[in-house]
This record gives sequence, C-alpha cells and structure tokens, in this order.
Amino acid sequence: FVSLYGAGCGWIHPAFCVSSASLTGRRAGVRRKRIDVEQDTAVSTDPEVRPAPMPSAPVTMIEAHGLSKYYGPFVAVQGASFSIPQGQVVAFLGPNGAGKTTLMRMLTGFLAPSAGRAVIAGFDVREQRIEASKRLGYLPESGPLYPDMTPLELLRFFGEARELPPGTLKRRIDAVVEICALEQVLEKPIGKLSRGYKQRVGLAQALLHDPEGLIMDEPTAGTKTLLISTHILQEVEAVADRVLLIHDGRLLYDGPRVDLEQNGSLEEPFYRLTREPAADAAPDAEARTPPVASGDATPPGGPDQ
Repeated sequence: FVSLYGAGCGWIHPAFCVSSASLTGRRAGVRRKRIDVEQDTAVSTDPEVRPAPMPSAPVTMIEAHGLSKYYGPFVAVQGASFSIPQGQVVAFLGPNGAGKTTLMRMLTGFLAPSAGRAVIAGFDVREQRIEASKRLGYLPESGPLYPDMTPLELLRFFGEARELPPGTLKRRIDAVVEICALEQVLEKPIGKLSRGYKQRVGLAQALLHDPEGLIMDEPTAGTKTLLISTHILQEVEAVADRVLLIHDGRLLYDGPRVDLEQNGSLEEPFYRLTREPAADAAPDAEARTPPVASGDATPPGGPDQ
C-alpha cells in the first residue's frame, strides 16, 4: 500500500487477510503461525516510522487584486495585481509620478481604491481594517510626526492608540529606541530634530507594534516582510530580492531583481521600460480608459502620486 506521502506502508486491509485454518495440512498452519510471530516480533522491535510532514506553503503577507485609482479621466493606478509572501524584501520601483505612493496608500487603507481590493495577512483592508493594521507597519514619505512631542511621547501615544498593554508597550519602546538609535534625542521636541532623526522616529512608530509586514515610502531600512517604494536604483540593488516596476500607473515588471538586471545593473532596463508611455504596453486601448467615478473629482496632479 502506498500512502499519500509516497512511502510504503505496512498496513493491510482486513479483506486481504487469510487465516491459518483455511490452509491445507497441519504443517502449513504451523508454518503460517511461525511467519506471523516472526513478523510481529520484527515490527515491534523496530522504531516507529512516521511519514515526513509536508512542507508548508509560504504565508502571503501583502496582496493587491486589480487595484485602480481614477481622478475623473486621470489614471493614477490601473489594475495592479501582485502578492508578496512573508519574509520577502520587495522594491516598488518607478520614476516620480508613476503612482507608487497612491498604490501604497491603497494597500494600507489610507486611500480607498476606485476598483479592486487589498489584503494584508489574509484580512481585507476595506472590510477588516483594524485586523489588517495590527499586522502591518506603514511609514509614509512624510511620517506622521507631531513637532511639539518628544519621540518618547509620540511612541507612548501611538502605543496607547494601538491598545498595547502597558508592559508590552514599555518593552516595545525600549526595543525600537535601540533599533533606531534614538537614545540621544528621546526627550527633545521632534520639531527640533534633524531630518535623519525624524525619519528614525517615523520608522520607530512603524515598528512599535512588531508588525509582520512593513510598507515604507522612500526609506532605506527593513524588517520581516518589506515593500519599499523608491525611484533610486542603488537602493533597489542594495536591499531588494524582487522588483515591482510601475510607470504611468501600470505594473510593467514583477520578478526577481537579478532577472531584470543587465550587466549587473538596473540602469539600462529601467530607462528602457520607462522611456515610453506605459499605456503602449497595454493589450488594448480601450482598457486604458478608466470609468468616471462620481466621487473622484480631484483634478489631475492634485493628489500625491
């Protein structure tokens, strides 16, 4: 009998068993009993053999399903679909104005899509926003910092807003202060800090609740599962395993960074793919015309793309 795991199994169905009484002659019966005893003894002395566990599939952390955003006739993002497994570092690459920030805002729930949906760790961002946000850290390009607060006050504020227990909050503050090297400025007003320290404070608040995934807009840091938005090729080459290349609101490439590189560099393929309008790569012209959403009256160029 062959099991589901492909290994031989010693189990025999009762329908295939034959009793010794059905054999002709006394010797045949004795021989069968002797064989049965020897087999039982052999089985009982051997260690128990268990089938090897099946390898578990990687958990999908971030998903985009046909995400689109329209502002009247202007297409900010059109039909973006991809998934990112847990533990992967992904660079979201594109020139300025390509739609990176818009797409990240839809993934995190800060911006409602015109079409499609976002899923974080199995939770629909629109329908299960709180559960999704518990598992995700988000660092916008301009972090959510209050200039009159100190970094310590800000971290306590965000921790209490996330309903972290007091003991957990203290441990997490100690951890992110060390990770982001904030010891020297912990009691100084954020408004008086340098730009570099402000970025560190923003990263600290994104890491505070120990998220399973982190989305960062134009940063230079990392965590468990990471989606980075950037237009700087050197950052991609330094930290990313995978590249999502967006241009004119359309996803042009999704795959390993090394497969996109030419002669060990991303420069030539990047400029080749972004030199022409991304709409030319669409399968048909009709697909490039967005429906006019009644509630999207923001003029082109108004939102931060």
